[in-house]
Amino acid sequence: MKSSLAALADTAKQQTAMLKQIAKAQGVTVAEWQLLLKLQAGFNTQEKLATEMQLDTSTLSRQLASLVKKEKLSKEAVGRDRRQLIYSVTSTGENAAAVINADYAKYEATVFDKWPQDEQNLLRILLNRLNKSVDRTLAP
Repeated sequence: MKSSLAALADTAKQQTAMLKQIAKAQGVTVAEWQLLLKLQAGFNTQEKLATEMQLDTSTLSRQLASLVKKEKLSKEAVGRDRRQLIYSVTSTGENAAAVINADYAKYEATVFDKWPQDEQNLLRILLNRLNKSVDRTLAP
């Protein structure tokens, strides 16, 4: 039997592979999907997004440019010097995010289909406890 952390790592790899497949079907990466969700939540400038997502501006710029090119985002120059950009999710981007969200929810439901609700709740409790334990080991 695998150790708890080894089993968790294997599960994370499987979950990541499925999420990549779901996102790719909509023509975006997982990182771009997460960016779409943040934009939908109101983080509409590069500065707000960089802070919220803890990304450096060059990485963020590439992802935003890719989403604009894929017509998932639009951008508008604002301010006196027109250098600040406000990003908006297009209807194509809204649709992609909605489909990914729905497909991921279906995947999660399938994974836990045979699990009673009390076991699902217990797993959440234990995973949250594990998260806190790992956080404590990382604290200086």
